[in-house]
This record gives sequence, structure tokens and C-alpha cells, in this order.
Amino acid sequence: MTGKPDQSKDSPQAPRLRLSLRQFEVFVATARAGSTRAAADRVARSQSAASSALADLEAAVGAALFDRVGRRLVLNENGRALLPRAQALLDEAGELQCLFAGAHEAPLRVAASFTIGEYLLPGPVARWAREHPHSPVRLRIGNTAEVIAAVAGFDVDVGFIEGPQTHPDLRVFPWLDDELVIVAAAGHRLAARVASARQLAEETWVLREHGSGTRQVTDAWLTRHLPELRVGYELGSTEAIKRVVAEGAGLGCVSRHALTGDIDCGRLVVLRTRLPAARRRLATVLHRDKHLGAVTQRFLRHCGVG
Repeated sequence: MTGKPDQSKDSPQAPRLRLSLRQFEVFVATARAGSTRAAADRVARSQSAASSALADLEAAVGAALFDRVGRRLVLNENGRALLPRAQALLDEAGELQCLFAGAHEAPLRVAASFTIGEYLLPGPVARWAREHPHSPVRLRIGNTAEVIAAVAGFDVDVGFIEGPQTHPDLRVFPWLDDELVIVAAAGHRLAARVASARQLAEETWVLREHGSGTRQVTDAWLTRHLPELRVGYELGSTEAIKRVVAEGAGLGCVSRHALTGDIDCGRLVVLRTRLPAARRRLATVLHRDKHLGAVTQRFLRHCGVG
């Protein structure tokens, strides 16, 4: 009898794939939420199904991925090593799903610090929405520390920050130039003169909260040049600072980008001082281990990054 020899006994068999995207989805959700109960809500599964998927994943990789601390599940060394790869697989699967669903583009998750999110990104985001109707932007706004935490935790695809803060897991790319300026109410006693460091030190200051990139740069600038810095108000947004300053409660320090309209309408004035200019570079931050999809790359180019 002729024919090809049977090589089934000699051919190496590929290992059966024991991993699934569903397991990775539950794993990532558990890493974010800290419990399978909360993870189940995120992935629209029952808690028992989520627990089973997580147990199957740990059995498949042959290692525990979490430490049980009370009622919380905390990533251990194995889990931390797996998390960026699992997130990258889910990101790529999401892009494929959108591609064959006819959408062609996946949603973008973006975090921005307050000055950027309130004054610089709305225009580019609106233009992106018109040009890419199938790729909505989910924009989160917080202070710089919160943006960095969101990028480091894979909660967003890209972050935009104001301060010099960084994180060992992140890559930082310069973006736009900015300048911090001192503002006062239009009728303030220093509005019509060049203020000295001594005069500025005698004033009450209205500043951002700690954790803000603007506050970090402001503190470094003013404490270097003023004999004293009397902080009377610490507020969570630039808009709040401008309103309090406009009421004559003190001096503020804000980005020049945040003053569109406020100077023209006469609510605020930028003080002339003898201090050196406070210039800084706004930046984009990305996770070192995150898969950078085509849509994210196009959005970054759209915003002028790179």
C-alpha cells in the first residue's frame, strides 16, 4: 500500500491553548476593582462566573496572581507582570471587534489635568469627534497626580499633564509650552504698578491644591523668589481660583492658557512683576508596557504630539 507515512506519532503536538480573553477580562477588572464581586459588575458576569474565570486563569498559568488581604485581592508579583500583557491583549481584541463590527475605530480613554482638560483639549476633541464619529473620546479631568495614577493603572490610554511629576512605569513626551502668570482683580492696588517681591509676599494667595501640577510649579517659582508665601485659599480648579481672585480675595497664579476672555472682559489683570518668567512644558504620558493602537497614535498626532 502506497501513500505518505503516518507521522502522527512523531510530529510534536502544539500545546492546547488554555487561556481565554474572558479570563483576562476578569483578571484585569479584578486588578482594578480589588474583588471578584466588583469585577463581575464591570464585565457583566455573575460573581461565581468571575471567580471561576479567575481560578481557571491561575490554574492555566500555574501561579497565583493575587494576594488575599482581608476581603481585597491585591496583585502580587506574578499579577503585576501579567497585567500589562493582559491589557494589551484586550486592547487589540477590542480593535479587532470594532473593525469587523463596521465601526473601524475604537473608543479613546483620555485623562487630562484641569488646565489642559478645561482649556486646551476641548477644541481638538470636538474636531476629532467630527472627523472620527465612530471613535468617541472619553475624557477624564483631574489633577496631575490623578492623571498619572490613571495612566499607570491602565485606566486610560493616554494622559496630558502640567507638572514635572512622573512615574517609573510611564513615558513622558513634551507637548506644548505654557507660562504661569500672576493675576489680580481689576481694581487691585498692584494692578497699575510693577510689583516687587516684597509687595507680592505681603499679599494673600489663592492657589491650586497639592497634587496639582500647577501648584507644584507655582510653589517652586514663588518660594524661590518671595521672602514669604501666605496661602489663604487652596482650591480644586482654575475656574474657582479666577472667581475668588476676581472678588478681590487675593492674588492667583494660573496658566496663561486659562485666561481667554477674562482679561478682555476686565474681570482680571495680569500683574507686572520683577520676578523672572515662569515657563513650563506641558506633556503627554503613556504607559511603557501598553500597546499603542493605531487610533491612539492618530489622536496624538491630531493633538500635535510628536
